Amino acid sequence: MNPDEVFTFSLVLCDNEVDRDFERFDTAALQELACLFTGKTGLFNHSMDAKDQTARIYKARVITYSERLNSLGEAYACLSAAAYMPKTAKNADLMAEIDAGIKKEVSVGCAVGRLYCSVCGADRKKGNCSHTKGKTYDGKLCHTVLGEPLDAYEWSFVAVPAQRAAGVVKKFKNKKEDYTLEDILKFLETGEEELTLNRDEKQALTEKIKELEALAGEGRAYREELTAEAVRLGLIAMPQIGSDSLSAICSRLPLGELKELKQAFYQNAQKSVPLKPQLKPEPQKEPAANTDYQI
Repeated sequence: MNPDEVFTFSLVLCDNEVDRDFERFDTAALQELACLFTGKTGLFNHSMDAKDQTARIYKARVITYSERLNSLGEAYACLSAAAYMPKTAKNADLMAEIDAGIKKEVSVGCAVGRLYCSVCGADRKKGNCSHTKGKTYDGKLCHTVLGEPLDAYEWSFVAVPAQRAAGVVKKFKNKKEDYTLEDILKFLETGEEELTLNRDEKQALTEKIKELEALAGEGRAYREELTAEAVRLGLIAMPQIGSDSLSAICSRLPLGELKELKQAFYQNAQKSVPLKPQLKPEPQKEPAANTDYQI
């Protein structure tokens, strides 16, 4: 099957946030589920009927956002997956609904070997815990932590998932033929969800990165040249400061302030040591016209 004959999309299956049922996966469980969910089929409403199969996951991985915390103050982590389905007349409506954000929310069906209380750590399977899910004890929200996954059955499109963030993530689509990269770069800077690019967009982004790398190299060379000149003039204007100290000062300055510092050093250096030669050749005078001796 050719790439053009396949519709792909990204989704978040689950995360380490407390869900609507006051349950959550621990991060270790997410890592194990990434292996278990690879190759698993997508359904509707957890139906076990084969005719309700819609798509299949071809890769899954855990993404951790160190700068983003969950409600417990831990680094937010989610199980991200990529799924595919053939572009057929049967799937046309579903693909349109996914692109439009109508079919978005998903839920997972899996089995875990451990369910323990977030407050006391007791095994809830054994029923020896007196804490109630959803209640707060000493400032801590009680919930059940799901660990040690045993199997992953399926994932389904649902109307209201237990996990609030579970669902199809944004897929970047250019609706203009003459698109630019500003929208992509802005999304990369501000978007919290995954970004999916097609082949042309990847190529354009790669070329843009190469262009920026070249410009960055030229900028570094210019800054190094500017720094060297600022240090040279600083040693003339302020000989009591060593070159290492001047270099350290220059390295911390933005480019505009570095240019201003170089100019200040230049002006001060002029006062102590002329930076232009004192003996300059006199400008050549135009030869006088010998009009008096013309016959």
